[in-house]
Amino acid sequence: MNMTHYMELLAVNQPWNLIVFMAIPVILAETLAVSELYLLYTRKLQGRARALNRATGVLVGIYFVGIIAYLVPNAVIPITQSGEWRTALDVIAVGSYLIGGIPLILVALQELGLLHRQLADEQKLGWHAFYVALFLVFAHVAMITGMADPALLGDAGTTPAHAMPMPEMTHTH
Repeated sequence: MNMTHYMELLAVNQPWNLIVFMAIPVILAETLAVSELYLLYTRKLQGRARALNRATGVLVGIYFVGIIAYLVPNAVIPITQSGEWRTALDVIAVGSYLIGGIPLILVALQELGLLHRQLADEQKLGWHAFYVALFLVFAHVAMITGMADPALLGDAGTTPAHAMPMPEMTHTH
């Protein structure tokens, strides 16, 4: 079966790419989402849950800046220049993954006081929840399309599964 570049990125250089590009961002984003639900339910905008939510929001936003800064020049641009996209599913998967980082960057900017500074706490909470929800939508679109076989939209498998043009993050011992 052919795979999208999204799945290929996660499959190569095991387990490091899976940890760097999936496990860490998902654990941070899920921590953010769960603490966000708690804050929305309780409206307790002080305390440990809020501190966890704030720290996680800043960390995941900064983390995604790094992911985007790495993947765009090392994967997206070379794949685009060489015309190696494996149908629209591939573009949607990679694009949704990267675009999904933008709402998390906006969460970090809000937490750092660089965005929505003038708003009341309740309004900030609303924007925060909107950004988390937007991330979840993009992340799920990326995962669903990323797991699909590009042949569904006509890719005849010109790139064999063993040829991995995605950049590998190497781990040195």
